[in-house]
Amino acid sequence: MLTTASVPDQERVAYWNDAVNRTLVPVAVTPHGDGLFDARMVTNRLGYLQVSTMEADAKRVSRTPALISRSSEPLVAVGVQISGTATFVQDGRRAEVGAGDLVVCDRSRPYSFDYPQRFATHVFQLPRRMLGVPESDIRQVTGHAIGTRHGFGAALLPFLASLAASPDTYPPAVADRLAGNVVDLFATLITERAHPSGPDAEDSARGHLLLRVRDHINRNLGDPDLSPESIARTHRISVRYLHRLFEGEGTTVGRLIQRRRLEECGRELARRGRTAPTVSAVAQRWGFVNPAHFSRAFRAAYGVSPREWRNLRTLQDDIAPSPAGRPAPLSVVADRPGAGLASSRG
Repeated sequence: MLTTASVPDQERVAYWNDAVNRTLVPVAVTPHGDGLFDARMVTNRLGYLQVSTMEADAKRVSRTPALISRSSEPLVAVGVQISGTATFVQDGRRAEVGAGDLVVCDRSRPYSFDYPQRFATHVFQLPRRMLGVPESDIRQVTGHAIGTRHGFGAALLPFLASLAASPDTYPPAVADRLAGNVVDLFATLITERAHPSGPDAEDSARGHLLLRVRDHINRNLGDPDLSPESIARTHRISVRYLHRLFEGEGTTVGRLIQRRRLEECGRELARRGRTAPTVSAVAQRWGFVNPAHFSRAFRAAYGVSPREWRNLRTLQDDIAPSPAGRPAPLSVVADRPGAGLASSRG
């Protein structure tokens, strides 16, 4: 927890500027009035999601292009106004935010928040790439206050409030899964607001859901229980609809899971090191429970056994390492009939 309570009066504004800059993103904080400034912030991590609760006296917060240039990765924040009001400006739009309202703020573009009185807010911050929605969709929802009395916002608000109250109480594995679910909900909210109607709305929503499903698969490859049933349950859709999402994708859900697991196993087995993990350890780390099944699937995909793959990669690196430390292609494997992850047997 960061607080100005024990900071000398004349140093509080500078302290708070530094605290917000280090914890969230570089911004300029300017208190309203000349009185004693008081603020506090509690921040926790929930997987790759940062959850902060802030309470402060009246102030203005602005993020300029110069401040944006100091950030290394595009971030998005979803704010939940707990008390007080705010005027939020971004992308040429101005929104009056009241208690209970949600806002989506793209940290990679200039914005400002003006709080005319003491306020409290929850801030959920994450890398923009994790949302899996086009930047153009995010741009359409910034600069707006999203009410939570009706629609999707009404279901989302109590969940976010409960999550912000105790984000540090979950084991790491649960926190990672929960973060993924929260981000899926944010992506749904953005999609709903960016495409409220029109003939392409259904196709757009389907495309975004497909992206989120693929991202979920990539983040949970090591879970041996990852399956069409668990994916459908997580995204609150039927297994039948999940399979329909993949029609026209050139693969099925099950084949995609296996292909991605084999890709990660192949990549890890190709790494060189003093204490290289065993083949069975690599297989288990990426969700393969049965070593015999893993070996058969690997040979079907790559044309060689996992041990042969490792030996060939090591031998090739010893003979002719490629530039920038990246392993050169295994022509001896690629030239074999049936090799490659594009094979339908993979």
